[in-house]
Amino acid sequence: MVARNVSMHLKPNSIGEFSRTIEKEIIPLLRKQKGFQDEITFIASSGSEAIEISLWDEKENAEAYDRGTYPQVLKTLAKVMEGTPWVQTYEVSNSTFHKIAVPVAALKPTGLFVR
Repeated sequence: MVARNVSMHLKPNSIGEFSRTIEKEIIPLLRKQKGFQDEITFIASSGSEAIEISLWDEKENAEAYDRGTYPQVLKTLAKVMEGTPWVQTYEVSNSTFHKIAVPVAALKPTGLFVR
């Protein structure tokens, strides 16, 4: 399993619109993607920063999303986001939610996507 971590700066007073956009527009797009497993979104208490973590069954599916649908997601989020998000990918080593336990020796670096 692979996790994509997307960090972004939000425009002032955009928390409500950001949350609605994620729920109504982004998550439905993600659910249509091959290999998509889950999305978790965090907003800093200051309201100026957000982190989205999406979980994917395989690295190839996360990469296909990055090349295909992610540019559309960026356009959708442009109304609530400032600048360019920072994207990193990780191998998931443990998850109580997904009941994953991967031996450390089996983990391989997945690279880094930066836009």
